[in-house]
Amino acid sequence: MSLNMANVQAQARARLDGLGGVAQARRYGRIVRANGEILHVSGVRAPVGARCLIEGESASLPAEVVGFEADGLLVMAEQGTRGIARGARVHVDATGTAPLVGEALLGRVLDGHGAPLDGLAPPALTASWPLRGRPVNPMHRARIEEVFESGVRAIDALNTMGRGMRIGLFAGSGVGKTTLLGMMARNAKADVVVVAMIGERGREIREFIEDHLGAARSRCVVVASPADDTALGRVHGAYRAAAMAEYFRAQGQNVLLVVDSLTRLAMALREIGLAAGEPPAVKGYPPSAFGALSAYVERAGNGGPGQGSITAIYTVLVEGDDHVGDPIADTARAVLDGHIVLSRKLVESAMYPPIDISASLSRVMPGLIGEEHKALAARYRALWARRAEKQDIIDLGAYAPGRDKLLDEALKRAPAMEDVIRQGVTEAATYPQSLAALRTALMEASS
Repeated sequence: MSLNMANVQAQARARLDGLGGVAQARRYGRIVRANGEILHVSGVRAPVGARCLIEGESASLPAEVVGFEADGLLVMAEQGTRGIARGARVHVDATGTAPLVGEALLGRVLDGHGAPLDGLAPPALTASWPLRGRPVNPMHRARIEEVFESGVRAIDALNTMGRGMRIGLFAGSGVGKTTLLGMMARNAKADVVVVAMIGERGREIREFIEDHLGAARSRCVVVASPADDTALGRVHGAYRAAAMAEYFRAQGQNVLLVVDSLTRLAMALREIGLAAGEPPAVKGYPPSAFGALSAYVERAGNGGPGQGSITAIYTVLVEGDDHVGDPIADTARAVLDGHIVLSRKLVESAMYPPIDISASLSRVMPGLIGEEHKALAARYRALWARRAEKQDIIDLGAYAPGRDKLLDEALKRAPAMEDVIRQGVTEAATYPQSLAALRTALMEASS
């Protein structure tokens, strides 16, 4: 009896060993109900963030697990719920979501799912990069020690950026942020420019590419996820652009990442969080939205040894020009290395680019520039702030020269100081030229 039992056990072990090279059976779940954009799936297990495929009539639809409940998963489809039937089969995609990357991306325009929007064939790509990136050990990141030339005098002279810096462009609607982004994308000293247009109007996407990128398009990658895309599609578009930038950084290249806008990414994260059942916090944003924004911004910056850098510019839309009460603006200021504020008053006075020097700040600037530049920038800011403070009195004619020496100097130098900021849309300025313009504005007519 014992011999027979031993033979049975041996045969069982042999059968189990033989199954080692056989693919596991695919397990399917089914959609049992829908609640807005959320699909409830039962019969299958998957972690939050896993990629799923929903079987449709003609093709499988990609989706992502955004939460779970006692009897199943909460899934959100990338293309929305239209056309998805109750009882449709769902299975987990073991390959996950890893965008294809490579040099063939340069000059291309893609949507948030990686499909071409420029009418050309899909780019020939073989490498991949995780959608949510690869974390960099903070102790291995290179320090910000080099000036990043933006090509804009007001930024290079008075809000100097560093290579690997993350900066916010804060603006209300209609103050010229898109035009300024185009100037920086064209003129910045970067090997690759990755532009993420998240939640923008479709009309603006084509205009930005054709009117503002110009000759720089050959070194640019544009990821466009317009306003009519789903919330998950907009989030994936922003993440895809960051993944592309990380790939080029890993190849040793210096990348400029432009995200327009961080606010609309936050709105998409809010939509997903609320749909998944998270409690709303400040202005309806769930707590996870703020954490996701911080994690997204942290993907930029300098890489480790042998890698390049990602200098990132994130636009932040402020409602009614309220730069204080907006929770996304407050969060962005806390996690970014600086901010550039655009002023509607300067737009109304025909000052372009309308950068509010007093409200803008680069936290890394003191460690990048020389003593002369520090002194000139500090003097310029003091004169500019004093004139702005007393502008109402000046306009009323109530100020008599001689009462305030600093204001008198500010008024005398006003035309030359304004020339530092004024810059044509097609005009490019190098960092030495910007410093020379600052020096000239504060040294001429000194007598």
